Amino acid sequence: MRTCRKCGHALPGEQFYCYANGKEMAQCKSCIKSRVRKHRNDNIERIREYDRQRANQPHRVAKRAEIFEAFKQSQPERRAAHIAVGNAVRCGSLKKEPCAFCGHTGRVEAHHHDYNKPLDVTWLCTPCHRRFHALERMATYRDETPVNSEQAA
Repeated sequence: MRTCRKCGHALPGEQFYCYANGKEMAQCKSCIKSRVRKHRNDNIERIREYDRQRANQPHRVAKRAEIFEAFKQSQPERRAAHIAVGNAVRCGSLKKEPCAFCGHTGRVEAHHHDYNKPLDVTWLCTPCHRRFHALERMATYRDETPVNSEQAA
């Protein structure tokens, strides 16, 4: 058990981050996370500008292009569905709607339940779309994970 210098709670060692040399830090993970969160909120514009500049560095641009090219090669049916939605929106045969979960009317994304039906989409804002896929991954993970070692054998 160690005591956090900031909050004063006695916590087990795994509740403290370690330096590269293996020595534990003086503040617990919870205190460090709240300090980092506060710093980000206090300096959000400066941090966003830094992130934008960092994202435009040549090696990062090249890596994004490489990842996108790999996606196009490995997922042609998904790519075709994305193109079909873009074309349909552009020609007016498909209209963007508010987010199906929260009702946000700004930037929305098309979520495909079945890529064989490319124009059958649910419109979701980015945060809801991410949340939806996270929940979907959790459900899939639970379905594929054996409950105990006897079932795995």
